[in-house]
Amino acid sequence: MNKITFKKLSFVLYIFLPVLLMTGCQLEQKTTEEVVNIYTDRHYDTDQALYDEFTKDTGIKVNVQKASADELINRLQLEDKDTEADLLVVADAGRLYRAKDKGLLQAISSETLEINIPDNLQDSENYWYGLTVRARVMVYAKDRINPEDLSTYEDLSSDKWKGKILVRSSSNIYNQSLLASLIAINGEEEAKNWAQGIVNNMARTPEGNDRDQAKAVVAGIGDIAIMNTYYIGKLLNSADPEEVKVGEQVGVYFPNQGTTGTHINVSGAGVTEHAKNKDNAIKLLEYLSGKKAQAQYAQANYEYPANPSVEASELLKSWGDFKAQDINLSQLGENNQRAVEIFNEVDWK
Repeated sequence: MNKITFKKLSFVLYIFLPVLLMTGCQLEQKTTEEVVNIYTDRHYDTDQALYDEFTKDTGIKVNVQKASADELINRLQLEDKDTEADLLVVADAGRLYRAKDKGLLQAISSETLEINIPDNLQDSENYWYGLTVRARVMVYAKDRINPEDLSTYEDLSSDKWKGKILVRSSSNIYNQSLLASLIAINGEEEAKNWAQGIVNNMARTPEGNDRDQAKAVVAGIGDIAIMNTYYIGKLLNSADPEEVKVGEQVGVYFPNQGTTGTHINVSGAGVTEHAKNKDNAIKLLEYLSGKKAQAQYAQANYEYPANPSVEASELLKSWGDFKAQDINLSQLGENNQRAVEIFNEVDWK
């Protein structure tokens, strides 16, 4: 009996041992493969190029899942501990604040990030860090507006600009963050008065994205658009000649230079609460905050570097230096709900 059993066992091992060994090797390879998994709402070729260079430099594979910021935040909530995401990358500090507030991010410690990213562009408790900066400016028709007549966001709510202002809808997070910043600086009552004044001065009911506002300026629908600077870079470098013409016919004006500074926002990232590759996520964050990656953000995507040791691109420098609002961007998230309420109260569509 024992002899038969031994023979059977030998046969089984003869047949399956190579398979078991091969499977074991594959598992070993799989478990030792260095990866970092990203959820991101950014959709730029620049970002993928940076991830590819990171993999080339470190051997760490970057897996990317793209969707809107709200979809990604909801997905992180649903997946909870089972999520594969190690890093959340989104445009807008308000959304980063929201992810932190929902317990979807974790605080990290990195001397490199503390050196590379200024305090006002990162979470005060190290839950997220800004990687690129956008300024929300006035874009005006060169043939109809003398830039010397422009001054502040607050001035755009005065009667002299009635029927001349173009801006996208109140559901847009960039507008919500702009109003949130004005709440932080001027208080709720003044912020509400400003929003009401803008509604009164709109050239049309809000529609379209930032690029569409510039196109409406050139089409003569309005004279001044509130929009982010990097969209002008996109227009000027577009493959569509008509978009290039639009970019060439508008000027960029940085408001509030004599007062509270121009509103800025960030694209940034935070390590997820249940990251399974936390160390790799931090390595990627540090890489993206470094001089090489920051220069690529500025050159290829027309965003201002968050790292102050890196110069802006020649295009950005051609618009001149500017003073930015001196607030911690966490306040954009803290005041977001009130900003949305104010938009509803003044009927900003």
